[in-house]
Amino acid sequence: MGYQSATERLPADLVREIQKYVDGEYLYIPSRKRKSWGSKSGAREFFAKRDLEICREYQKGVPIEALSDKYGLSLKGIERILTSQRKRDV
Repeated sequence: MGYQSATERLPADLVREIQKYVDGEYLYIPSRKRKSWGSKSGAREFFAKRDLEICREYQKGVPIEALSDKYGLSLKGIERILTSQRKRDV
């Protein structure tokens, strides 16, 4: 995301109207085609797959402490993953 001059990109009357609300400050204008978190980088799929693996291992009897060490997550983090997966399965 780069900064551009509003006076170069927008009509003068629109710039004056915006200045009534925001004068000399930065203003972020979000994209109309906003993508969901992690969809571009693949992070969403990565974490979904990891969380599913954690749940499957737990169902096979792997203790939470071992899962915490293996995945580098806190005990609370593992518990949250297991709880959220149970809610999705219901």
